[in-house]
Amino acid sequence: MKSIKSATFDGIVDAIEVDVEGSFTKGLPSFSIGGLVTTAIQESRDRVKSALLTNDYKFPPKKVIVNLSPSDIHKTGSHFDLSVALLIALYEEKVDFKGFYIFGELGLDGELKDTKSIFPLILSLANQVKNLKVIVPISSAQKVAMIPNVKVYALKNLSESMEFFKFQNYEAKRVQNRTLEYKHFTFDKRSYFYLDKYPLDFKDVKGQKLAKYAALISASGNHNVLYEGSPGCGKSMIIKRLQYIMPPMDMEAILEKAKLDSLEAKEPTFEPRRVFRNPHHSSTRASIFGGGSVNSKIGEVALANNGILFFDELPHFSKAILEALREPLEDHSILISRVNSKVNYSTKFLFATALNPCPCGNLLSATRECRCSQMEVKRYKNKLSDPLLDRIDMFITMNDSSFDDKSDVDSASMHELVLKTFKMQLQRGQSCLNGKLNDDEIEKFCVLDSPSNDVLNQAVVNFSLSFRSINKVLKVSRTIADLDGSLNIQKKHLLKALNYRKR
Repeated sequence: MKSIKSATFDGIVDAIEVDVEGSFTKGLPSFSIGGLVTTAIQESRDRVKSALLTNDYKFPPKKVIVNLSPSDIHKTGSHFDLSVALLIALYEEKVDFKGFYIFGELGLDGELKDTKSIFPLILSLANQVKNLKVIVPISSAQKVAMIPNVKVYALKNLSESMEFFKFQNYEAKRVQNRTLEYKHFTFDKRSYFYLDKYPLDFKDVKGQKLAKYAALISASGNHNVLYEGSPGCGKSMIIKRLQYIMPPMDMEAILEKAKLDSLEAKEPTFEPRRVFRNPHHSSTRASIFGGGSVNSKIGEVALANNGILFFDELPHFSKAILEALREPLEDHSILISRVNSKVNYSTKFLFATALNPCPCGNLLSATRECRCSQMEVKRYKNKLSDPLLDRIDMFITMNDSSFDDKSDVDSASMHELVLKTFKMQLQRGQSCLNGKLNDDEIEKFCVLDSPSNDVLNQAVVNFSLSFRSINKVLKVSRTIADLDGSLNIQKKHLLKALNYRKR
């Protein structure tokens, strides 16, 4: 009995090895596939038969049983076609499949096709298997070749695949690993890539100097931020430009982004630009957090990992969604539990949100009259609980825009400052940006001198700051000190950070 290595997803994003086994026995000719497989895999029987017959290969007149082991794991995807076809076509040949993981969907004519699951599966396997060797369709090769330390062999069709193993002409089909050709710098043998193009530029934002400085702090330290102001003052305009000044990405983060793109049926670009997710307030809870009646599906909070999750008009989101945000914002991970799967995925995103001060939006306006009653304003604000707001680092109240406002900064200069602060955080030995530091890391990297410590103690008494709020203030002040080029947090940095606390 021969077997071929492949893989399937165990949950959402983790791959598990699968042995595609074939048995050929005497009996009434038949062809079956087992191993807790989906309809897409069962249908591969017809694709495999057609591909073999179209390419002048006879289907063996035997009882053919293909099993995908382990049989107690639910298996999905049409990428098993090539493995099944090779087992059948070469069952009488003395070939060695050992060491190769094989992926590819078959067309009826034997042509190999890419699927959305091939790239994320191989990326996950690369973290589990040393010296991974994979056989993929030519259409998948350029994507898979971006994964470091993986030997990629690209094949065009079933006939070429059979010749590959018969004649063992491996190197002729080897695809060289690709490297990113973007601006980057290297620190501690790791490269960090970034783009210096700004389709949405902060130079388009007139006035709002303090709000733009808050955006700079938020991007530099990955701090959650909330903008409040009248309609048209520039809240969404500022947040939508955050994506283009975010810190650089290492290869691991770029591949993770490409993996999530593939799972969402998007073609990965491998651009070092952090993702920006902007779900509508009418989105369901399952679409935001992931879920499904049987198998877990990925949601917006997971797709926003290492990027930005933007909730516009925050109070219009359902109460259930807002309260469920507390766990991913605090723990930077979320567990989706279903009958057949339990999946934990990372949620280290920058949470940016905007809201009006009242239902009509004119409460803070100097030129327009507010039409809301005191009860309506209170009901509107009560949609946001204190535990949720306590997980936001910075609160900015924006004034109305004026015709005389001028542009005082552009995205290029802001991005340059973000890069500088990012390098400072690397040099301190941080494993993440300031906004995502844990308690031990805060104690290590956010050290206050005596005057600053006195100010913080006074603020705790005067403003009744919670332990979480204190940590938020410390992390924001650490980023402000970085922007100032200061090795230590000074009193002026702490005072600025206190101005951004929840009032």
